[in-house]
Amino acid sequence: MKLNDIHLRDPFVLVHEGRYYLYGSCGRTLFGRPTGFDVYVSEDMENWSDPVACFEDDGTFWAKKDYWAPEVHKWNGAFYLFASFLGEGMCRGTAILRSESPLGPFVPHSDKCVTPADWECLDGTLYADKAGKPWMVFCHEWTQIVNGEVCAMPLTADLKMAAGEPRVLWRAKDVSWGVLVKGSDREGYVTDGPFLWRTENGTLLCLWSSFSENGYTQALTMSDNGEIDGNFVHLPPLKLADAGHGMLFRDLQGQLWLTLHSPNTHPQERPQFIRMKDIGSTIACVG
Repeated sequence: MKLNDIHLRDPFVLVHEGRYYLYGSCGRTLFGRPTGFDVYVSEDMENWSDPVACFEDDGTFWAKKDYWAPEVHKWNGAFYLFASFLGEGMCRGTAILRSESPLGPFVPHSDKCVTPADWECLDGTLYADKAGKPWMVFCHEWTQIVNGEVCAMPLTADLKMAAGEPRVLWRAKDVSWGVLVKGSDREGYVTDGPFLWRTENGTLLCLWSSFSENGYTQALTMSDNGEIDGNFVHLPPLKLADAGHGMLFRDLQGQLWLTLHSPNTHPQERPQFIRMKDIGSTIACVG
């Protein structure tokens, strides 16, 4: 398969042992009854395998809706899948699954969602601080609080549960370019898709997404002390048309890439790969 044949939102790439593993929210079941998550495998970032089911609900999994934004991180010799889920009578949140392989099968690891039970949350990502302590960075949804938040919460070393209370890193309205989003029954300011990245000079960046006059927008923030407990300073968003929920990775030759989905219109969304460069305190698109 070619990249344009893959109908995914919220793409995430894991590079492991000479291969690229592409995960994301499955386009065909995005707003319907989900069955699980797939992974696509490549050795050259151009030719991809058919989808491989890496997590399947066998009928006993507690969540039945909104299987969104899977990320797979290697941690202490195993692979952990962070993803958004919605169960009956629950708030949407991020749960953690585990596997011995990036191909799965992933099985439940946390006891349902790790995010606060009474918060509407999504898009949890793993971050390890300079001391090696794990954190989950996630979004507290605008659908519940109007002004969406990006929050950080410490995790236990085994990634099974929270190890402390969440703290707010910033809110959607902290940027001057954000616009009000009007849903079917509510309106607010969106935070989506946080992803942490440390540049070559040690600057800690967080990618995230919201909406501007140009549509879905890939935003950047920078920690003023290089750590998760710093104050996050907002940088100019990347000049990409209607594209977001991005993450960064280096290919097997060391080249830096951004992957995100574009456009943000269902069912046209596809994963995109954009060549990037590290310019010290931030990143920029090549060319």
